[in-house]
Amino acid sequence: MDPSTDLFLQLQPRLLGVAYRMLGSLAEAEDVVQDVWLGWNAAAPGEILDPEAWLVTTTSRRSIDRLRRARSERERYAGIWLPEPVITAAPATPEELQEASSDLSLAFLTVLERLSPEARAAYLLREVFDADYPDIARVLDKNEAACRQIVHRAKSQLREERPRYVVSAEAHQRLMRRFAEAWSNADLQAMKELMADSASLIGDGGGIVSSFPQPMVGGARVAQLLYACTLRRGHELRLELAWINGRLGLLRYFGDELESAQYYDSDGERITGVYVQRNPDKLRRIAADRLTLLH
Repeated sequence: MDPSTDLFLQLQPRLLGVAYRMLGSLAEAEDVVQDVWLGWNAAAPGEILDPEAWLVTTTSRRSIDRLRRARSERERYAGIWLPEPVITAAPATPEELQEASSDLSLAFLTVLERLSPEARAAYLLREVFDADYPDIARVLDKNEAACRQIVHRAKSQLREERPRYVVSAEAHQRLMRRFAEAWSNADLQAMKELMADSASLIGDGGGIVSSFPQPMVGGARVAQLLYACTLRRGHELRLELAWINGRLGLLRYFGDELESAQYYDSDGERITGVYVQRNPDKLRRIAADRLTLLH
């Protein structure tokens, strides 16, 4: 393997991380990184003086351009738009759990939709990837003072939405296993007891399958909604615990078909939020990966 290719492969996870957090879609992020690879591969030897800076800058700029196009499409999206969930490895340390629950969570990626593409890039580069302001200025083609203002305003916009506490991996896992067990046993009362009174549910069907056009609020109502499928198709229901965007969640199957990927927020004792991805287009990758594992 030549040094140029080796360097790109070393940095590829970082580039994919930037693009995914920018776009909320792993498929689109992979397209961006593929485009960056083509540009990198076509560059003349010695033309790029700072390879890492060039790769991050190019990935960020192409993500900004792609997000600008995507925003108009998302304005016409049927119902609530949620990011494409990804299956991740279980965090090995408390620090990894904190990072995943903070900047990779579906809740956080959904909140990032409030920012303009440039503000989203500046915020992520500074707060998640620890980029210096000269690097951010190069990405946005602005001066450092302007970039500091952009990041400051973005932080103010998002301050109330960042996690207020860090939930231990053990506490969240125990809660999710209890909830999955209660659901599998069709124990509605236990499901309700594991929900916070103010718990909310947000669903994305993409206009392809049914979903709620507005968030549902109220722990008892959310538990009742999730339980309802047990009454209709209980004999087909299968729940699988899985690490989704860095946190233990649930994959819901009816027979062999993946019906939804469900990401859960909690305070360690009660479930505080449920993000239900039902859009088949956003489940296709997970369904194929899990099917491969089975075979």
